[in-house]
Amino acid sequence: MIKNTGTNRRTFLAGTALACGEIFSKKAFGAFSTTTGAYPIRVALDSTRTIGAIPSDFTGLGFEISSVAVANLLTAANHTYVQLVRNLGKNGVIRIGGNTSDYSSYEPQGKLLSTPKGTIVNEDSLRQLGSFLDATGWKLIWGLNLGNNTEQNAVEEARAIVRFTKDKLLAFEIGNEPDLFGHEGHRPRGYSYEDYLADYRRYKSAIRAALPGVPLAGPDVAGATDWAIRFAKDEGSDLKLLTHHYYRGGARNPASTLDLLLQSDLRLAPDLAKMKQAADGASIPFRICETNSFSGGGKPGVSDTLGSALWMLDYMLTVAWSGGGGVNMETGVNQLDFVSSYSPISDDGHGMYAAAPDYYGMLAFAQGGQGERLALDYDPGPVNVKIYAAAQDRGRMVLTIINKDVSRDVEIEFSSEQHFTHASVMRLLGQGLESRSGVTFAGAAVGADGTWRPAKVESITIRGKAGRIQIPAGSAAVVAVEARP
Repeated sequence: MIKNTGTNRRTFLAGTALACGEIFSKKAFGAFSTTTGAYPIRVALDSTRTIGAIPSDFTGLGFEISSVAVANLLTAANHTYVQLVRNLGKNGVIRIGGNTSDYSSYEPQGKLLSTPKGTIVNEDSLRQLGSFLDATGWKLIWGLNLGNNTEQNAVEEARAIVRFTKDKLLAFEIGNEPDLFGHEGHRPRGYSYEDYLADYRRYKSAIRAALPGVPLAGPDVAGATDWAIRFAKDEGSDLKLLTHHYYRGGARNPASTLDLLLQSDLRLAPDLAKMKQAADGASIPFRICETNSFSGGGKPGVSDTLGSALWMLDYMLTVAWSGGGGVNMETGVNQLDFVSSYSPISDDGHGMYAAAPDYYGMLAFAQGGQGERLALDYDPGPVNVKIYAAAQDRGRMVLTIINKDVSRDVEIEFSSEQHFTHASVMRLLGQGLESRSGVTFAGAAVGADGTWRPAKVESITIRGKAGRIQIPAGSAAVVAVEARP
């Protein structure tokens, strides 16, 4: 029995299996017959079992700072890209950082240079970034160079960011993945949390002297959750966000397959719970500010498929139901200087941008990941299926069903103590879990201009307080239910 009550890189987040709550009768979970051979699952909806709101700016995208050095990419004039971002939500967060940030520099009148080690951003690029944020309405997390820098240079860069992004700045991070500094050569081997905290506080002091009260986030670790816990205790009262990274695995690992991606990462839940506890202790949210399927740019044929889109939808909902404040899905050019296969927004390097398969998972989240999270009990049996529910305005509830199973369809019977007046569904579909094209949501693909409008919203037959829907293997659905007392 799955009890979805919240806690459900390189690594973190999976569902928890707990005993069923007494609020529902045993009948609610009894088997029912189907005529299609699909595996039957009962779900009882209760709009009073709220466990917290999903932040309106939960969705985010993450970019290497080298992307900011690409002229005319992150700018209001890039209408297609702006539209692709706006489709994902009115509010959201752009995170600029990554490995390239700890090799980068700000030169106000310098020549732009986008490269893994030695990126240069200038006034024009920051002006374009500010216009991009204004056009999308999204906020900014900006990562300052701690790896190879001076306090003076960091202050100059921070001042420029504040000047060009104004009220769109959510927070500065100081250093990217400092728990790996000894491995990356930024610091001697053996670089410790205490060493990092001293570096952080030195830079923080200089930045705050120039920009009093400017918001900060951290520690932006790759995998050292213990650093994040200690950082929350040491700096939490002066932080906007507690930040961590997550990847399901590494792209070069032969074990990083689609099958692995579709299975729950059992290492995730404990770390998420620790992050939540640490953040709550400091009265701040936590955010997975750099994340995607497989680090190192993803795995072609895995990270750019319908299966990956289903993973992304499930992953985002899992973080949300674990009490997370948001995620920033990495996209675009990576630290190895090529466009990652896991990018939600594809980039041909010649000014053409489009929705990749992963994008459709984020698009589905934009519909199902809004409102108040609901605790939900269900028995998935032998099927690799995840179910989430949220309460929205005026008796509306949204059920997101993700069938990651390779071969087994499911038939969901959803019921409530309230009478249903209407139910509809938008489906996330493709031509198989390994398909790299032809992915749609609500019967529609995203247009060449970045626009998307649902083309097929199916009505579901309802009978009083119950309804049924079938979810084929390798697909997902967002079911909107209108109810009255």
